[in-house]
Amino acid sequence: MKLCEATPILWKQRRGYCLSNRSIELTVLLGGGHIADFRLCGSPYNLLFESPWSTIEPSGYSPDVHSGKYGKGAVGRFLSGFTGHALVLAYFGMPSPEEAARGLPLHGEAACAEWEVLSSSADGKKAHLSLEVALPEYRLRLKRTLLLSAQAFSILIEEQLTNLGNAELDYQWVEHATFGEPFFAREESQLFLSAKRGRTWPEGYEGKELLASNSNFAWPWAKTLGGELVDISKPFLRGGTGFVAALLTEEQRAQGFAAVHNQRLKTVAGYFFDRNRFPWIALWEEDCARQYAPWNGTTRARGVEFGTSPMPTGLQSAQQAKTLFGTPVFATLPAGDTVTTSYQLFATPVPADWRGIIDVTATLDLSLYDTDGQNLRIPASGKA
Repeated sequence: MKLCEATPILWKQRRGYCLSNRSIELTVLLGGGHIADFRLCGSPYNLLFESPWSTIEPSGYSPDVHSGKYGKGAVGRFLSGFTGHALVLAYFGMPSPEEAARGLPLHGEAACAEWEVLSSSADGKKAHLSLEVALPEYRLRLKRTLLLSAQAFSILIEEQLTNLGNAELDYQWVEHATFGEPFFAREESQLFLSAKRGRTWPEGYEGKELLASNSNFAWPWAKTLGGELVDISKPFLRGGTGFVAALLTEEQRAQGFAAVHNQRLKTVAGYFFDRNRFPWIALWEEDCARQYAPWNGTTRARGVEFGTSPMPTGLQSAQQAKTLFGTPVFATLPAGDTVTTSYQLFATPVPADWRGIIDVTATLDLSLYDTDGQNLRIPASGKA
């Protein structure tokens, strides 16, 4: 076995690639580009949300055949392939009615498109994978490069977005990272973010909302419908409910972070990202609230979605709002231009007495700081 590997695989009958370096391993799917699996090598636990329903290749989705299993219209098309970390691109939320009539899915074309492998390689020092996806409706192209270095406990992901059209384009770009059980579990886990200021979704949660709607709050304390303050850094507080909320990352930071600590598993995993490109974190929690397919009243998931936009209200709504807390809620890309960002996805064992995370920083490697002042250095992958 090589120190680093980049191997084509089947993951639950889905085509993908697995990158591994004997410390961590990551699986990305070609259908939709989802980061489906991320774990410490040898661990039985996927640290990302794994859809409890069986997913399919997005290219195989048929409304006539699959709506009963995954839901109807734009939502069903997206959920048929969704698991783990999805890329939201062009619009965050539902397509316009005209776009939906043309078959466009929830959260944009990228998560339901076929991704092309441009190159892959592995040797004793690093594993590398480059992929590309085209969005013909919005005239966008995104290239994603993943780099995993030997002995690193993080994987570097670089993304380049190009406007192929002849006019400037307003767009939304969100990394729909999602955690779930058993790693993100009630009474075992806690979420830590570089954010303080938030607002809850104005539209409730289909009549089963945990939190009061359209209400400002200071992370992590938010008000329930009954006015009780609850700590939403802790997952799945009240079964049969859900919520959506937006958080503005700390403005003085160049880099943001979102990390989960599971005390029983003695593991921390999370993201370290470009705050200038992605100033927002959208939180979404489903705690067995939705009884219909494919959720079926059994799904627990927490989206921790960092990007250009705070809430999945769609592009037209974002263009009307323009800002929240004085910060833009969408971005604009001139014709022919390319923008680039990068983020690290990391996982590491932590001591049994680790209490939580007050900061994540980076020079050559990542450093975690716990609430008691302990410091843990994480060897990181270098530049792609």
